[in-house]
Amino acid sequence: MAAAAARADRPPASQASGPVAIVAGSGRLPLLIVEALERAGRPCRLLAIRGFADPATRRRADATVDLLDVRGALDTLCGWTPAGVTLAGAVARPSPAALLNTLAAYRNRETLRSLASGGDDHLLRGVLALLEEHGLQVLGVRDLAPGLMAPVGRFGALGPDEAADASVAAGRALLASLSPHDVGQAAVVASRRVLAVEGPEGTDRMLDRARTLARRPLGLGRAPAAMVLVKRAKDGQDLRVDLPAIGPRTVKRAAQAGCIGIAVGAGDTLVLDRAETVALADRLGLFLLGLPPDPEPAP
Repeated sequence: MAAAAARADRPPASQASGPVAIVAGSGRLPLLIVEALERAGRPCRLLAIRGFADPATRRRADATVDLLDVRGALDTLCGWTPAGVTLAGAVARPSPAALLNTLAAYRNRETLRSLASGGDDHLLRGVLALLEEHGLQVLGVRDLAPGLMAPVGRFGALGPDEAADASVAAGRALLASLSPHDVGQAAVVASRRVLAVEGPEGTDRMLDRARTLARRPLGLGRAPAAMVLVKRAKDGQDLRVDLPAIGPRTVKRAAQAGCIGIAVGAGDTLVLDRAETVALADRLGLFLLGLPPDPEPAP
């Protein structure tokens, strides 16, 4: 009750006229958002996570915090009175023990144990709730830089044939069926045969595994026909955080695995460095396809 009253009395940290605060992990995404905001004439501040943010991001950052310095991060963000906060870039999941030891004085131990023991979606929902408890509005990349999202339809020079369309449909249905189970956001399918499903290891390692499974022995030999990578957000996923993403590295790894194309959820999948991604896919002979949202179920 006292905590709830304290939160009610606290003025909102977010201010419509303030800057957009970007909490930056690894990868190019934080700086791509900065560039998009600067082109739009919107002020922004960058909070880099030490040990994860790339050197270029750290050089651009207005402040840097340790991953588990939650109080320091919140104090910095609230001090900026931002119009909103966005989380951008990859951050490795800390161990439950590290979370409990560092934050025990800040939040209830049982709540933290529950937060740390759940899947990635559970953890992200906890982070969002923590930010919102402090009056910080969480914004998504789609709100800030919609030009980074995959469009509907073909966005490279090539398109799928009938066999590849069947693989894409099978992968799409598979990922939809797995959504309630907090599994990965990607799968490799060849002619309705599922070769690999993404787990905590991420898309790159899944593609390495698919290459070995598809080209036995030792990853050699010819890949199965109509082998594709399908990647999309989980049904019901909070699209403000943890969006699926592809980029030049994804295209290269998919080609090495034997894929002939990549299909992603349009509007919910980031395409990093799009010009380079599309050019590389064209050069390697892969199609790039943006999938429209699933139709709404009949009432």
